[in-house]
Amino acid sequence: MKTMRERIQKRLQRDRPMATISLRMPEDVIEDLKEIAPTLGFSGYQPLMRSYIGQGLRKDLQRLEGSQLKTLTESLRKHGVKDEQISAAIAEAGLKTA
Repeated sequence: MKTMRERIQKRLQRDRPMATISLRMPEDVIEDLKEIAPTLGFSGYQPLMRSYIGQGLRKDLQRLEGSQLKTLTESLRKHGVKDEQISAAIAEAGLKTA
């Protein structure tokens, strides 16, 4: 699994390849998105949808990464690794603890 830092660096690249998908949505939701997109500074409803999806994805990835870090930390402790060494390794890797 990629680290959060790797994911963010990739997302900051402007030339990321895009894929076309088909997504069924209720018509009233699409109309609402079209209505509020310009108010929020988006050029259309699709960029707004991508923003909403990206926000949710980042939130879940951060939550899952924190969960995996906690699991790893607990495992290292069981194997006798001292908290100071674990903390140093987390800091060196640039990871955040939840």
